[in-house]
Amino acid sequence: MEKKVSCSPMEQILERLRAFGEFEIIIFGDEVILQDPVESWPLCDCLIAFYSSGYPLEKAEKYATLRRPFLVNELPPQYLLHDRSKVYQQLKLYGVPVPTYAVVRREYPNQELNYFVEEDDFIEIHGKRFCKPFVEKPIDGDDHNIMIYYPSSAGGGMKELFRKVGNRSSEFYPEVRKARRDRSYIYEEFMPTGGTDVKVYTVGPGYAHAEARKSPVVDGVVMRNSDGKEVRYPVLLTPSEKQIARSVSQAFRQAVCGFDLLRCDLGEARSYVCDVNGWSFVKSSYKYYDDAACILRKMFLDEKAPHISSTIPTSLPWKVSEATQPSDLVRCHERGTVGISRPSEELRCVIAVIRHGDRTPKQKVKLKVTEEKLLKLMLKYNGGKAHSEVKLKSALQLQDLLDATRILVPRARSGRESDSDVEVEHAEKLRQVRAVLEEGGHFSGIYRKVHLKPSNWVRIPKDNREGEEEYPVEALMVLKYGGVLTHAGRKQAEELGRYFRNNMYPSEGPGLLRLHSTYRHDLKIYSSDEGRVQMSAAAFAKGLLDLEGELTPILVSLVSKDSSMLDGLQDGAVGINEAKAQLHDIITSSKTANFNEPVEFPWMVDGAGVPKNAVQLLTNLAELTKQITAQVKMLSDDEDEKAAIDSPNHHYDQAKALGKAEIDMDRISAGLPCGCESFLLMFARWKKLERDLYNERKKRFDTTQIPDIYDSCKYDLLHNSHLNLTGLSDLFKVSQLLADGVIPNEYGINPKQKLKIGSKIARRLLGKILIDLHNTRQEVTAAAESNAYNGTKAVPSSKRKEMCYYEEVRNEYFEKSIYNNNSVDLDDSHKETKYCLDPKYANVVEPERRVRTRLYFTSESHIHSLMNVLRYCNLDESLNGEESLVCRSSLDRLFKTQELDYMSYIVLRMFENTEVPLEHPKRFRIEMTFSRGADISTLESGGKASLLPDDHTMPIMEPERLQEVGSYITLDKFDKMTRPFAMPAEDFPPAAPCQPLPVRFCKDTLQGGRLQHKSDMLGGTKRKTKKLQE
Repeated sequence: MEKKVSCSPMEQILERLRAFGEFEIIIFGDEVILQDPVESWPLCDCLIAFYSSGYPLEKAEKYATLRRPFLVNELPPQYLLHDRSKVYQQLKLYGVPVPTYAVVRREYPNQELNYFVEEDDFIEIHGKRFCKPFVEKPIDGDDHNIMIYYPSSAGGGMKELFRKVGNRSSEFYPEVRKARRDRSYIYEEFMPTGGTDVKVYTVGPGYAHAEARKSPVVDGVVMRNSDGKEVRYPVLLTPSEKQIARSVSQAFRQAVCGFDLLRCDLGEARSYVCDVNGWSFVKSSYKYYDDAACILRKMFLDEKAPHISSTIPTSLPWKVSEATQPSDLVRCHERGTVGISRPSEELRCVIAVIRHGDRTPKQKVKLKVTEEKLLKLMLKYNGGKAHSEVKLKSALQLQDLLDATRILVPRARSGRESDSDVEVEHAEKLRQVRAVLEEGGHFSGIYRKVHLKPSNWVRIPKDNREGEEEYPVEALMVLKYGGVLTHAGRKQAEELGRYFRNNMYPSEGPGLLRLHSTYRHDLKIYSSDEGRVQMSAAAFAKGLLDLEGELTPILVSLVSKDSSMLDGLQDGAVGINEAKAQLHDIITSSKTANFNEPVEFPWMVDGAGVPKNAVQLLTNLAELTKQITAQVKMLSDDEDEKAAIDSPNHHYDQAKALGKAEIDMDRISAGLPCGCESFLLMFARWKKLERDLYNERKKRFDTTQIPDIYDSCKYDLLHNSHLNLTGLSDLFKVSQLLADGVIPNEYGINPKQKLKIGSKIARRLLGKILIDLHNTRQEVTAAAESNAYNGTKAVPSSKRKEMCYYEEVRNEYFEKSIYNNNSVDLDDSHKETKYCLDPKYANVVEPERRVRTRLYFTSESHIHSLMNVLRYCNLDESLNGEESLVCRSSLDRLFKTQELDYMSYIVLRMFENTEVPLEHPKRFRIEMTFSRGADISTLESGGKASLLPDDHTMPIMEPERLQEVGSYITLDKFDKMTRPFAMPAEDFPPAAPCQPLPVRFCKDTLQGGRLQHKSDMLGGTKRKTKKLQE
């Protein structure tokens, strides 16, 4: 249609074709196309025609049959583009990889289909299961409302993708869980791409231009440049991706064709085509306009005038001003400081190990159950096996358990005098289980789970009365809940992400986002399997990359789970238990050495940090804990239970389980506990701590409960100060004194034991860190050697224009020998090692420069373990005589720090000194810093409500150096000191042959273009030669 012909990309290309002086351009107007018969349409030798809304494709077919022009895009295959299932069939026919998919066809809305089954976290189509997250696409290719459904383990919900409306391209709906049933759909697996989409544009089967953009899956915000165009950056295609582009163009017989490419890593790095758009042009790329015009000219001449040379002249016959290069101000902004030249050192790698944010206290309820309903529930989910245990985590399973407990236990206490203490305790625990399951506003499958394990059996006759079988009559129920990331924890993580963005990349300054969006930032984010850690990682990514919206899509798109590296205590459990036993003896017998004797290295003493009056503090701790428990019990007894009772058929909603972004002031004003904890659960939390700390019968303290009491006290002092619990501030001071001595010593009571335990817990993580550092050095060294060999120099834009045209497009326009073959030869010279920015199109300073960032989110145990290895590694016998990686002043500061609180972190940054030879030891330098995490000084000053932050969010402490200013730790030195405690690289699973580079696009990027998904026009080219006129 006329509006498509007049769009800027089409005008740019047509003007270039005119400039050759060999073609007459005829534009068929809307009136001709829509109203005139095809017999009266103008004659042409070459026809450009393609479908879009309102375009009469059938008339164009009749015209092509009548006049027989050369078709740039053939017409019959364009009907395939209206049906996504046919698109996928055609792609598979030509060997193009597509996501795993299944088709659901309905003859009318809401038609029930026996082959379509939907459960909470998966669907089955003809027996093929698609677990969430999965993608739902209308079969109608003109319907662009695409849905992504997320698993309950990530918070659930649905994200709707749509054609851009203003600056939005998607919206997240946390309440929507069920797939649509109003029409026919394709369902396919969700492909993790690191938050990036790649748009590919072919001009003939031998040319492919690719651009990357921020995926709408992440936060739905369309990033635009100063001209209002969507920010995109051109990227290089790998050889296999070039073959895909060639196959797509040939499969649909569309010379000019756009399609969507997903670069993902599902065990091995591969690229998949998820949509084919048909006729599409790149916007705002003069280089692309030059390429397209030259290739189209060659097509036309080879088809209609083969006697005329189609060789592209060395001097192109048009004069078009290129887009201006970034100004000096922009270039310096990218470097970090305006007007200051770049120093000899450049940042190459940032590695951070980060603890999760503020959370609710972790809780556990253990009870033996003999109730028939609960035993039948266990058999229902363990396959009816009398001796098999079962874990209940899904919404359906927990709802069944909730229904059973509602029947078994009334909400109110019975108050019967005949009830024994055991019966009362059992009923209280069942009430606690019921209360936890009914807390629909704060816990989901990733925060609460129930373990049922049979413990006693009887023999009963079999159903067929042939013999006997065992039947469980008792089981151990263990309910774990809590540990939820609070609104404060989420805010802490986002703020820390923003701090990293602005401070951890000194050579880039605020330009980190530009570095990131231009494919020069190699970022990967890893998390343990714990929900609070995953959500901390997602919130951090939101702040780091300046994203918007809910955390669930960010989590699924950008965060990778690695439980083997970041979860659990693994082989360190035995050592930790030994340390805890030794620590118990030190505390309860006051055997801490050198209390009154000054020592040169106080951190070398067994049990260093344990207060000398620990026994008296323990007694005080028990008394104060009883006082708090008694006060919370009164609040629990007085709680208005009727107001808390939901409908008996209420099904809790896991979408709310990820915590609110802001504090719930209504609950605070009503005098209720912060978050969604009821007084009943708050009382159960404190009662358990009181009972476990001191065993009245054995007259024995359990010192392992000290960290839990400190954790619970700190939580209530910060989040529940409005309840005015008397003695809570005193309890905090006592518990902190004890915890400061207990927590660090649980990972070893002396440096050698700390090193032994730490090396076992952090072994895999430390091995991965060394791999990251060495991969960075290898990549940088290879690039430097390649540039030195090729004599690479920065080429000014004006000079590039004068270069031979074929030299510029050689990477895209394949050799003529390849053009006539069916495949591209993939030899060793085309190794697919990484995805890169295309330097010919990118228009940025140093497109080859890259910074690697690896972020590892984990729990307290891994932070302590890694820190212990870094500061005590020189104590190993193999490194006898070596100095510590951590300087003396920092060792002293770490000893006095004791607690590594929420959002504490360790950062390793590697810099390259470009002024020394590649082989010189000082070419690569490691800088180590750490932060103690949340600043709790306000709590330490008394915890008065008036002094606490209104949003309950404690700020994060600034990082501190672990080395003296001016000191120099080379990469080789760091490797030598840490390698004995790291998992060897050969013990890691083999890496995929090529790793996709997660790229995210952000707000302050400056360049880019936007794809118009479908254009339409009808035009022709007429050769002005004497032969064609005849």
